[in-house]
Amino acid sequence: MAVVAERVSVLETKVQHIDEKIDDLKIDVKDMHDCLDRTRDLLDGKMEEMLTEYRTNRDRFYEHANSLHEEDRKTHAALAAKIEEIEHFKNRWMYLGLGAIAALGWAAHVDLAAIVQMFGF
Repeated sequence: MAVVAERVSVLETKVQHIDEKIDDLKIDVKDMHDCLDRTRDLLDGKMEEMLTEYRTNRDRFYEHANSLHEEDRKTHAALAAKIEEIEHFKNRWMYLGLGAIAALGWAAHVDLAAIVQMFGF
């Protein structure tokens, strides 16, 4: 019977250790819960502060965004005018050059005597 008594005492010791560990876990869970509560309260305060700042300054934010938009519009209009001017210049000289090349090619292959005779000169 001594063996049974020893085994029971070992089991009692293990149960006591389990109870202690459960108590430690309860303390850890309580600490974590408190930490989460503090974090929630801190975040709630920061969000409220940010919301108050936004409500106070939103008109200035919108005015600044509108002024940036107006600057962008002016810049785009100026760039569009410059691009149009450059394309007009390029097209004019390209067509002039192509016309000159076509005229030279035609003149090189035409019998001028036949043309003079055709007009009666």
